[in-house]
Amino acid sequence: MKIFGRPVPLDEIKYVLLDMDGTLLDKYFDDYFWERLLPEKYAEKKNIAFGRAREKLLSLYKTHEGTLNWTDIDFWSREVELDIPALKEQMRHLIEIHPHVEEFLRMLKRRRKKVFLVTNAHGKVLDIKLKKTRIGRYFDDAVTSFEMGYPKEMPEFWEKVRKRLGFDKEKSLFIDDTKAVLQTAKRFGIKYIVYKAYASSRAERGTSREFPSIEDFRELMD
Repeated sequence: MKIFGRPVPLDEIKYVLLDMDGTLLDKYFDDYFWERLLPEKYAEKKNIAFGRAREKLLSLYKTHEGTLNWTDIDFWSREVELDIPALKEQMRHLIEIHPHVEEFLRMLKRRRKKVFLVTNAHGKVLDIKLKKTRIGRYFDDAVTSFEMGYPKEMPEFWEKVRKRLGFDKEKSLFIDDTKAVLQTAKRFGIKYIVYKAYASSRAERGTSREFPSIEDFRELMD
């Protein structure tokens, strides 16, 4: 298989590590939840204008970006005094898989690859999304940053994940839509790194000069 003309030797790859939100799943759900729905609910609770509520929350999100708090919905429930898991459950109908993800996962299983989900998502969110999409059956294991005690942006995450999953860095492919995460994985030594350029169906395509990119998982299929 090739990515924009650059070969990715699937025969040499034994382990495939995949991000969830924005990579396998359409990030529109998360963007809508955090940038629209939660500010609406927060504005109602605090009896303030939507614009003011959104500005306050976006600033608060930025403060915790790249930390375990960033995707810790229990933390955010306390911060905003709203039941985040319950709100996400109510909006689960918006959770969607990116095109051709299941075909790609089935191809990996046919080729007898070890397939791992590695995500910063909180365990409660992971449960909601796997129940909605039913893609959990394709993974040999799933690891969250909360289990490891570090977000994927930190090298300690990858040290602990390698011990947990036992993958060979020289025979591993990792796909993610977040450049900071890919850079950390590259420094850790994962040989094959791919950037998922379309994280959300409602947003513009991302770009990367550092990593080979895909827009659709068909680009990785034989």
